[in-house]
Amino acid sequence: MKTITIRFYEELNDFLPREHKKRPFQHQVKDNPSIKDIIESLGVPHCEVDLILANSQSVDFAYQPDSGDIISVYPKFESLDISPVTHLREKPLRTIRFINDVNLGKLAKYLRLLGFDTLYGNNFHDEEIVGIADKEKRIILTRDTGLLKRRKVTHGYWVRSTNPKEQIKEVIERFDLRNNIKSFTRCLECNGLISKINKEAIENELLPNTKKYFSTFYRCRNCGKIYWKGTHYDNMLQEIENWTKNIATQID
Repeated sequence: MKTITIRFYEELNDFLPREHKKRPFQHQVKDNPSIKDIIESLGVPHCEVDLILANSQSVDFAYQPDSGDIISVYPKFESLDISPVTHLREKPLRTIRFINDVNLGKLAKYLRLLGFDTLYGNNFHDEEIVGIADKEKRIILTRDTGLLKRRKVTHGYWVRSTNPKEQIKEVIERFDLRNNIKSFTRCLECNGLISKINKEAIENELLPNTKKYFSTFYRCRNCGKIYWKGTHYDNMLQEIENWTKNIATQID
């Protein structure tokens, strides 16, 4: 058996029991596991980790600790330049796109409301989510830490909150999305893009009062769902302003 000393920093402590939070602790390992395996055995998904130091030296996930090693594990850095050290993940995705697990349906609608490409299906299995994320270069959002420990997962995030309105704020802050919001550009139902359509082209699909009191309409290019700026629009706009501190809708 080998004994190492390990400490996790910042939000990585969310995955640890109270006695291990925000402090170094000793951990015994058998044989020669990689530091990636050790980190995940302690409950922290590898895709949440951005930097590992062993005895103050940067190492990658394949590193096999020796007895007496002092290990420091850090989450993603938002402002600190760590380019001189070993990168543990691929380069950031050029386009922010998500796929949500079955527990995050409401969050998926909120993300679509803000214009983010977000796949969701209440019948998605874990293998399917991982496969789609890998193929389409999507970030997995989940409440299941086990899903993020799968080998093929390179970009993922464990959503801490259980409240959808807190979840959307959490994701915006975690991925620094405030300047990428394009509200009311995606369909809430199917994730397709929506665009303005002439009222005359859809009059036969409108209810009498909708036809009478509204003149501007939008339609999903994928599923055909029709949107207009009714009371629901005002309510959602107010919610967006609450979430994003007065960021206005992008629809003209």
